[in-house]
Amino acid sequence: MNKITIVGAGRVGESTAQFIAAKDMCREIALIDIREGAAEGAALDIQEVSPLFEFDTRLYGGSDYALMKDSNLIIITAGLPRKPGMSRSDLLAKNVAITNDIIDGTMQYAPNSMLLFVSNPVDVLTYNAFVKTGWPRHRVFGQAGVLDSSRMASFIAMETGYSNLDINAMVLGGHGDTMVPMLRYTTISGIPVSNFINKDKLDGIVERTRNGGAEILALRQNSSAYGAPAASVAEMVDAIVYDRKRVLPTVCILEGEYGHHDIAIGVPAVLGKNGMEKIISLDMNDNETTMFHNSASLVKKDIDLLKAL
Repeated sequence: MNKITIVGAGRVGESTAQFIAAKDMCREIALIDIREGAAEGAALDIQEVSPLFEFDTRLYGGSDYALMKDSNLIIITAGLPRKPGMSRSDLLAKNVAITNDIIDGTMQYAPNSMLLFVSNPVDVLTYNAFVKTGWPRHRVFGQAGVLDSSRMASFIAMETGYSNLDINAMVLGGHGDTMVPMLRYTTISGIPVSNFINKDKLDGIVERTRNGGAEILALRQNSSAYGAPAASVAEMVDAIVYDRKRVLPTVCILEGEYGHHDIAIGVPAVLGKNGMEKIISLDMNDNETTMFHNSASLVKKDIDLLKAL
């Protein structure tokens, strides 16, 4: 890939840029942030480690959306975190306004790019971008399930003592509280995880995964998680850049899959050079179906809030 733009030079955006640059996934990375000097400083800091990490990616930053020009992929990490006293609709309204400006810039300067959303609420912001751009759904998608799946796999490794390399976890649905843990599809070297961990401990792992971000925030107090979210984005970018056809949980626009239309939500999808190339339909049992429909209903409520703005 020639050029990737990351909008939002906060901790997630900066870490994402570093992961992508360190693996030489593209020739150029443009960082954009409304804070004066923030993007330039982040880009320069990463550029100065290139001799040590041995990459040739060129990084630069600024506040002008014109820096997006000719980008193949736009990654959006910009947005406000939820603060005390702020309702979900307040957060949605503010972040829709922020990302609408970014979408306008994208359509002006990089009309042939793909959009990868990281900002929250990621499901609704992905849906909003799909509607606003009018682009085909394979070009507009979001990150959530890769992070939740990575967190769950890490907790399984911590519980069992087995290698992370052998653990494959699958988390679908909305990000966070409404996530849908697919324990039947979660394995250690191909063996169902239930062969290694009893139900009570698995339930505890699922609950810890739901609250993964909150746990880190409570420990750090002055910062939410950024390393794992950035690495999750880089995993998706790697699949796209190298056309790996990887099956990763991705926020996708559904057109009848899993019984839902006109919604963006996390489902397993094939990621390759064209973006979100295919949605994989899984057989779900009654419990999984109920959890997924519940998650979808909550996302739809947020989409209704979006339409009322």
